[in-house]
Amino acid sequence: MSDPVWRPMRRADLPAVKAISDAVHGAYTEDMAVYAERLALYPDGCKVLERDGSLLGYLIAHPWRSDAPPALGSLLGAIPSSADIYYLHDLALLPDARGSGAGASGTTAAIAQAQAAGYARMMLMAVAGADSFWARQGFTRLPGRIASYGEEACLMERRVQAGVA
Repeated sequence: MSDPVWRPMRRADLPAVKAISDAVHGAYTEDMAVYAERLALYPDGCKVLERDGSLLGYLIAHPWRSDAPPALGSLLGAIPSSADIYYLHDLALLPDARGSGAGASGTTAAIAQAQAAGYARMMLMAVAGADSFWARQGFTRLPGRIASYGEEACLMERRVQAGVA
């Protein structure tokens, strides 16, 4: 068995991405249209974790506006020209990938991409107790909530040095 590797997401991966979301996120899962739109709008931010031909996880990130993080399940329509952050929409790993370092390596890749694209900050919405994982990745809590995510979710941010890999 080989080590899992992050690779670019392809349209053919979307059914597996949706299945992983359903398995991992429960109430926070989203319609396939959300994943398909993110891939169409910003393919550079869409990755899957693959081992021996099987998908074990995915990561979706894209430029966005810090004053209006996207609601759960919402379609974006377009990446705004006024984007001022790199938004980490989702990182989901099946149990077989957890503890392997894949979450940290996916986050590192997203940080490098944010830097290369010139963003000084990343933002995400942590759900289901994931704030402790994100805190270990350098994210800190921000005030504010997005109602669609529920009371337990928290908005988090990490500063990155734009242009430095």
